[in-house]
Amino acid sequence: MNKIDRRTISLPAEQGDYIDRLVQSGEYGSASEVVRAGIRALQQHDKAIEHWLRTEVAETYDRMVADPSRGIPIEEVRAEFVERSKKRREGGL
Repeated sequence: MNKIDRRTISLPAEQGDYIDRLVQSGEYGSASEVVRAGIRALQQHDKAIEHWLRTEVAETYDRMVADPSRGIPIEEVRAEFVERSKKRREGGL
């Protein structure tokens, strides 16, 4: 069995109320279960970001370093951004 590491934490009232509602609904058996589920979700999220950084971002960076001509000049990016912002203000997007 896993060793239990007891902690005392402080939460904003809104988050405490949310935990209470989840337990009262029967979805979780205790506040500890809610917190553990939240930490598991955070761990999965962090793992997914780490995977994305190590694969897609790192690979894209390596490709750009190997062939800088693949990049889009900042002037083009800026012009596209300005055009899209203009359309949004005018209700076009």
